[in-house]
Amino acid sequence: MRESPPKVITIPAKPEAAAQQTIKRQLRVAAYCRVSTDDEEQLTSYEAQQNYYTDKIMTNCDWTMAGIFADEGITGTSARKRPEFLKMIRMCKQKKIDIVLTKSISRFARNTVDCLNYIRALRELGIAVIFEKENINTLEADSEILITMLGAFAQAESESISANVRWGKRQAMREGKAIIQYDRLYAYEKGEDGNPKIIPEQAEVVRSIYHQYLTGASLRMIKERLEAEQIPNVSGKAQWTITTIRSILRNEKYCGDVLLQKTYISDCISRKVIRNTGQLPMYLVQNHHDGIVDRKTFDAVQAEIARRSAGKSPSKKNASTGMASYASKYALSERLVCGECGTLYRRCTWSKGGKKRVVWRCVSRLDYGTKYCHNSPTLDEEPLQRSILAAINSVMSQKSTLIRQITSAMEVELAPVPGESISLAAIEQRLDELNNLTRELVAEAARTKDAEAYTAQLREIMNEAAELKEKRAYIEEQRQNNTQAVQRIEDAAAAMEQASCHICEWDEALIRQLVDTVKVHSAEKITVYLRGGVQVDQDMI
Repeated sequence: MRESPPKVITIPAKPEAAAQQTIKRQLRVAAYCRVSTDDEEQLTSYEAQQNYYTDKIMTNCDWTMAGIFADEGITGTSARKRPEFLKMIRMCKQKKIDIVLTKSISRFARNTVDCLNYIRALRELGIAVIFEKENINTLEADSEILITMLGAFAQAESESISANVRWGKRQAMREGKAIIQYDRLYAYEKGEDGNPKIIPEQAEVVRSIYHQYLTGASLRMIKERLEAEQIPNVSGKAQWTITTIRSILRNEKYCGDVLLQKTYISDCISRKVIRNTGQLPMYLVQNHHDGIVDRKTFDAVQAEIARRSAGKSPSKKNASTGMASYASKYALSERLVCGECGTLYRRCTWSKGGKKRVVWRCVSRLDYGTKYCHNSPTLDEEPLQRSILAAINSVMSQKSTLIRQITSAMEVELAPVPGESISLAAIEQRLDELNNLTRELVAEAARTKDAEAYTAQLREIMNEAAELKEKRAYIEEQRQNNTQAVQRIEDAAAAMEQASCHICEWDEALIRQLVDTVKVHSAEKITVYLRGGVQVDQDMI
């Protein structure tokens, strides 16, 4: 138990500490300035801002310079794209700045959320942001309400400017004015007239890529050939990517066209780039510049891309064709078909006793056994190849006759649309006549002031015009389909013309050009379908 009362000891104040508090420390002041564009006039404004804040800080005896932070030609809607701004914020968090000066809220940020977040973070650190134009100090109590309102106005102004710029760009697109980025465009450079100019050496590489793809090469095979030949890419490096090659094959600029508005920016705040899959109109400017490949070759490549993509499936077992992706190493991988179940055959290598045997087997039999396909045979590769070559040679000995058959098939495709006795030219001529007649009747009705007398005639003209337009659309659709078929027949005829009359060795590229399908009926019988519609029944050799 405590016997004596508690004792209180007084610790005297330190006079030197009180004197130190009365010493006024110079405030470390930084300034932030920004211009929205990088043209000469705005850069002059940028330099003027720097000079102004340097003089303002250095002439105040209570302040000391902590730095001038300035971003040139950078958007104010996102802080991530303003490196000097972020550097200033880092120095504030390191307690190296006491006050930040800036011209206005719109210079600090055009995004209300970013503006308030940074101001609140700096306020917690005891750092004031002074907006000179609005005369606001963020450490004052009523400053946040004003900043919220003025920040919203700044963001609305930015959104309005963005909408005007977007409208201007889309109007330019409608007029066919294209802006092309040359830094990532292979085989083209900006010419003296401002249009794309072909680089001859790289143009030959582009033509080679298109040719290889049409002869059956995969994107990986094309990539390996380019790297083996040490051909530099658009950056001057010897390493190619499959994405780059796919882009070259899909880019309409290589046939002389420009497709505008492939992507668009969602809004001026997030600035997220979205691929345009139909949300907005696109504008195709045909014959904009000299193409490297002709339009027929470009269209053939697009059709081949679609054909290869159609055979893809997430897994082999779910693929109706038995193929999860395009197989280019062996020509028969997408041509050898089971006559019983219609599934493709797959190349397999059997090993037994140290010996290897290459065979082709029905994919359905491999995946499901005899559940769906009961009697499909297993074929050894060498006899199969000999049999296919024999079938090709049997018709190649009569190559001229075969080419005539293919030409006849082309003429059938080019024949007029069945049931149509009127041509497109005649339809267009009749539509022009009807338009002229309509104008005459309307003028006559206006002159006589008796519209009812001409109503029946105008109705008949409108009905006839509607029927002609429907007929025109139908004929154009049929001709489009015919054009694709004719292209395949022309390719087959060209391959036949170039091929030797007798093929002795198996050539994967040549087989791709000549053979469309090989159907396996049994271990002794196959049918070879050549491009152009010719079929040959062949016994296995």
